[in-house]
Amino acid sequence: MSDTLPALDDETLAFAERVFDAARSGATAELQALLQQGLPADLRNHKGDSLVMLASYHGHLETVAMLLDHGADADLRNNNGQTPLAGAVFKGNLPMLELLLAKGADVEGATPDGKTALMMAAMFNQGAAIDVLLAHGANQQAREQGGLSALDLAQRMNTAQALERLQTV
Repeated sequence: MSDTLPALDDETLAFAERVFDAARSGATAELQALLQQGLPADLRNHKGDSLVMLASYHGHLETVAMLLDHGADADLRNNNGQTPLAGAVFKGNLPMLELLLAKGADVEGATPDGKTALMMAAMFNQGAAIDVLLAHGANQQAREQGGLSALDLAQRMNTAQALERLQTV
């Protein structure tokens, strides 16, 4: 048995690209129709980005909610081990953070090097995201592979807003 997948024809590749573009652009109705026809809710591209990952990163709250309601995994990681929650933290998209957490995203889900969403918020100076994550039970004492906590990372990156939030908790 071969470990490689069969080559996809041009029509199939074009269809897949349209589906991923629909997620990026927030084409909720189009994706919903495709899901009702049997498209897998956790379809992923060559980078491992799921439809939820693409829609959430591009800020399409309604699309993400619909995908999650159709059974998509809020924690599905891409090939780099990143989650939709980490992308929402990076973008500072608080409504997306709230939606993903409400729909089952793991507040403690970590990257392969052990960085949690709280650590990412600290590194990118996302003070409001820190507040949301802490309100959802994020562990401020968690440590990444190098032994650093969110506060340590905020100090290392000199992120003033993150430092203020993490030092007052």
